[in-house]
Amino acid sequence: MQHDLGDLNAFVAVARARGFREAARASNASASALSEAVRRLEAQLGVRLLNRTTRSVVLTEAGERLLARLAPALREVDAALDVVNGFRDRVAGTLRLNVPVSVARLVLPGILPRFLAAYPEIRVEVMAEDSFVDVLAAGCDAGIRYDERLEQDMIAVPIGPRRQRFATAASPAYLRAKGRPEHPRDLMVHACLRGRFASGAFPLWEFERDGEVIRLDPPGPLVVGPGGGMELAIDAAVSGVGVVHLFEQWLRPHLDSGALEPVLEPWWQSFSGPFLYYAGRRLVPAPLRAFLDFIRAGDGDR
Repeated sequence: MQHDLGDLNAFVAVARARGFREAARASNASASALSEAVRRLEAQLGVRLLNRTTRSVVLTEAGERLLARLAPALREVDAALDVVNGFRDRVAGTLRLNVPVSVARLVLPGILPRFLAAYPEIRVEVMAEDSFVDVLAAGCDAGIRYDERLEQDMIAVPIGPRRQRFATAASPAYLRAKGRPEHPRDLMVHACLRGRFASGAFPLWEFERDGEVIRLDPPGPLVVGPGGGMELAIDAAVSGVGVVHLFEQWLRPHLDSGALEPVLEPWWQSFSGPFLYYAGRRLVPAPLRAFLDFIRAGDGDR
């Protein structure tokens, strides 16, 4: 039995987006065209793949099984077709990256503008989220994360600054009113502005000095999620609400302007910079190969 490749791609797009309108926005196709493609596929297979309601689209058991087998196969088809890019004068195509919010905010702005200028026919799509995901199952070509613990057959390439630090700071007004912490444990009686992962977990505040590591779960009046929540925490710190603990790069403009003052700077913990990782067991798409070459040449570290 032969099936149209476009219908199969339409099913995968709708299944991933969990909706026809959402899939249409992501795939530059109309929702009605996607609906008709899925209807044709279901008719050919003789089985329902999606349960549709006015509010949601949910995979049936048959749909779940088909998606699990089909998505990797379609990626291999895309990669195989992408081989012809090597015969073009200019590399073209789409590069999909899954990255933490901090990388999207602090690392990629120094890399992507120059990369896109060097490869004007490449389109980059960035999915920013802080949970660790299967980048291939999410439809991405590569991911960026802050450690080198990778699944089997994954290859890691350093990207961006190789050392970074967490910084702790508060406004001059807050420190005048509440006093300046002299030791990390002093933070347990201060108003600390906390972040929370999408999973609901609270990251501990970690400090290190002369080999001593201290991990704290301090109290505070404000909890923010990923994304724009970090900017809210910084604004609250500048306004004198409490103490903030974030990437130094995030706080550096406010430290340099004097809006925030460093707190416990001898205890600021440094850590390894991020890695770009991708599957080594599959053909590398031309846009990803170009991005890897760009990074390995040192163009991603400026």
